Amino acid sequence: MNSAEDKPALLTGNHAVAWAARLARPKVAPVYPITPQTPVLELLTEFQARGEFDAEIITVESEHSVMSACIPASLAGVRVFTATASQGLLLMHELLHYAAGARAPIVMANVNRTVASPWAFWPDQTDSLAQRDTGWIQYYVETAQEALDTVLQAYRVAEQVLLPALVNLDAFYVSHALEPVRLPSQATVDAYLPPFQPPHRLDTAHVESWGNVVSQDMFYRHRQATEEAMARVPGLAADADREWAGHTQRSWGVVERYRCEGAATVIVTLGSMCGTARDAVDAMRAAGQAVGLVKLRLFRPLPVAALRAALTGIDDVVVLDRNHSPGFGGVLHQELRAALYGLPQAPRIHGLLAGVGGVNVPVDKIRDFVQGVVGTPTVPESLWVR
Repeated sequence: MNSAEDKPALLTGNHAVAWAARLARPKVAPVYPITPQTPVLELLTEFQARGEFDAEIITVESEHSVMSACIPASLAGVRVFTATASQGLLLMHELLHYAAGARAPIVMANVNRTVASPWAFWPDQTDSLAQRDTGWIQYYVETAQEALDTVLQAYRVAEQVLLPALVNLDAFYVSHALEPVRLPSQATVDAYLPPFQPPHRLDTAHVESWGNVVSQDMFYRHRQATEEAMARVPGLAADADREWAGHTQRSWGVVERYRCEGAATVIVTLGSMCGTARDAVDAMRAAGQAVGLVKLRLFRPLPVAALRAALTGIDDVVVLDRNHSPGFGGVLHQELRAALYGLPQAPRIHGLLAGVGGVNVPVDKIRDFVQGVVGTPTVPESLWVR
C-alpha cells in the first residue's frame, strides 16, 4: 500500500487509538472508563454495535480487574487491547508486573493524567513513568496520527519479544484535540500485523502449570530472560517503524533528531511538549541560536546507544520533564544523566521540571528556560521552572 490509499479523517487522539485497536483485530478488550480515556471505550463499543469490531469487550468493576482479564486472555493465545489513565493505571500496578512476568504481549493505551492527591485532570506523565520498572515497553506520542501508528507498531514489537507495551498520549493536548489523521486500510494493517501466533498458550487439552512457585535459580533466570527480551526492543522498534513507513510513508523513529545539525544546545523531552519545543527551536534558530531537539519516542527500554549518539559533542542538553518523582526529580532528566554517564565529550545536562501538573509551557517560556541555563554549571537536582 502507499499513502494515497489512506483514508483522511479528523480525529482526536482517543479516537485515533480506538481506530488503531479496531485495525489490529484483537479478540478480547477488557475496559473500564476513566477520564480522559473514556472516549476510547465509547468508540470501540460503537464499532462493536455496528459489527465493525469483532472482539469480546469485557466490562468489569475496576482497572485491577481489567488487567486480571487481559492476562489470561493473552496467555490463551489471542491479541488483547485495553486502555486506561492515571489512577486506573496505578490500580493496575500489581498486575502490570504479573503481565510482564507472564510474557503476555498486551497493548494498552494510557492517557497521561495527573495522579492524586490533590485531585486533578491535567496532562502529566508521572502515572506511566511510575510504572517504568514493571517490565512494560513504553512509547510516548506527540500527535493523534502518531498514536494510531504507534499502537500498531507496539503490537508488532510486543508480539515478537512477548512483553506487554504501553502507548502513552498526553491528556487533552493529544487525547481530545482534533487533528487530521490518515487511516490505513484494513488490508494494509493485515499485511503489516499478521495474526498473533504465540509459541505457548493455555490449552485445556495440554495441561501445564503457569504462575507456580519457582526456585531462586529459576526466578533469576526468568528475570534474566526478560532483560534479554527487552534488549531486543530498540532494534525491533526501529525495524517495525521502517516497515510501517514502507506501507504508509510515515516514520517516527525511536529517537527523532530535529535541527540538531550544528547545534550547541539540544532540548530533550517526551510527548506533546515536543511540538511546542519544535516551534521554540525554530524561533531560536531564526534568532541565530544553534538549538536542536531530540524527541524520545521509546522510553522503556531506554535507547541508550541512540541517545549517546545523538548527544555526543553537544555543549548543553536541556531536559523538559512533565512529571515529578519526589526525592528524585524529573524522571527523564535522571535517566538521561545515567545514560550519558562516562560519555566522552559529554554535555552539560540541565533538568527542568516544566509542565508538571499540566502547567502550560508556551514557546517563549521554553526559549527563556533554555537561555537561563545554557553555559551554567550542572547540578544533580531537577529545577522547578514556570
